[in-house]
Amino acid sequence: MALSVLSHIDVRPAEHRVSEVERKARMANPGFGKVFSEHMVTVRYSEESGWERGLLQPYGPLMLDPASSVLHYGQAIFEGFKAYSQPDGGVKTFRPLANAQRFNHSAERLAMPQLPEEIFVEAADALIREDKTWVPTAIGESLYLRPLMIATDAALGVRPSREYLFVLFASPAGAYFSGGVKPVTVWISEDYVRAAPGGTGFAKCAGNYAASLVAQKQAKSEGCDQVVWLDAVHRTNIEEMGGMNIFFVYNEGGRSVVVTPELTGTLLPGITRRSILELASELGFGAEERKITVNEWDAALKEGRMTEAFACGTAAVITPIGRVKSKQGDWIVNGGGTGPVAAKLRETLLAIQHGLMPDTHGWMHEVC
Repeated sequence: MALSVLSHIDVRPAEHRVSEVERKARMANPGFGKVFSEHMVTVRYSEESGWERGLLQPYGPLMLDPASSVLHYGQAIFEGFKAYSQPDGGVKTFRPLANAQRFNHSAERLAMPQLPEEIFVEAADALIREDKTWVPTAIGESLYLRPLMIATDAALGVRPSREYLFVLFASPAGAYFSGGVKPVTVWISEDYVRAAPGGTGFAKCAGNYAASLVAQKQAKSEGCDQVVWLDAVHRTNIEEMGGMNIFFVYNEGGRSVVVTPELTGTLLPGITRRSILELASELGFGAEERKITVNEWDAALKEGRMTEAFACGTAAVITPIGRVKSKQGDWIVNGGGTGPVAAKLRETLLAIQHGLMPDTHGWMHEVC
C-alpha cells in the first residue's frame, strides 16, 4: 500500500478498490447506515503517549481484548455529521467544528480524553478525499460521517480507562426513515425516561441510546415511528423525540413562531437544532426556547394556536410529526401532513448544505 502523510494522519489506502459498477449498485438505495465506504481512520491514545498519529486504512473489523473497558463499563461516545456534494463537483461538510466541540463535551462527561479539534476535522477531510466517489449527488442525500471513541484498556477495575481508540468511518445516506420524508407518528413515553438531571443527557454516549431501545420498541408496538421523551422529574415536560430534537410551530398574531424545549442538561444540544433557531429569524419566523408540557401540546392544537410539530437532527434533517399517541389518547397535527414552516426550513437548510444558496453563516467547511 502506498503511504502519504498529512499533518496528523498517515494515509494508507486499499490496494484494490471497489469497482464503479459495484459501488453504484451499493449506493442505488443506501437507506441509512447500511452501506459503508471503503476506508476508515483510527487514532490511538494512551496516558503515557497521548494521541498518536492517525491512520487512514481500509474499512474493516476492529480487534478488541475481551477485557476492554468499553465492553464492561460503557465508556463510548460518538458523533454524526455529513458531507454534501456541491454544484462545482466539490464536497463540503456541515459544521464539523461544532461536532468536534460537542464530541469533546461528551468525552469530558465520560472521563475520556479530549481529541484535538484539528485532528477530528483532518480525519474527516482525509476520509472524504479518499472516498469522494461515495458522496451521493442527489439533493437530500449525503455521506454520513460517524466518529466514535471507545475505552480499550484491558482491565476490570472500575476506573477510567488509560487507553482509547478513536474511529471514523462513513456511510452514503438516503432517507433516515424507511418511508422517506413524510409525517411520522410518535408515542409519548410515560414508562421510561431518557435522562435525568446530573446524568449524561447532554452527552452523545452509547449508553443513552442503549437505554432508549426498550421505549422505542414500545413505540413500535403501538404503531408509532418514534418515541417522545418526557422529563425525569415531573414527567410532564417534553424533552426530545427518539434521538432527535423537537420543535413546535405556533401561530401568534398571524406570525409563525418555532419553539423548542430549552436546554437543561438532560437534552442533547443538537447542531441542527441550533441551526434552525438561527435560520428561523432570517426566514421571518419567531424562535423561542422554553419548557413545553404534554398538556400544552394537546391544548394548543385543539385551540388552533399550534399549527405544526417536527423533529430535527443530523440524520433525518427535518421530519414532520403528523400524529401523536399516548396512553391518554391521540391527536393529529396539521391534518397529518407536512406544514409550510417545516418544509421551508428543510428546503433552506438543504439548499445551504448543497451549495444552492449562499452560506452567510460560514457553516460549510470545504474539503475538496
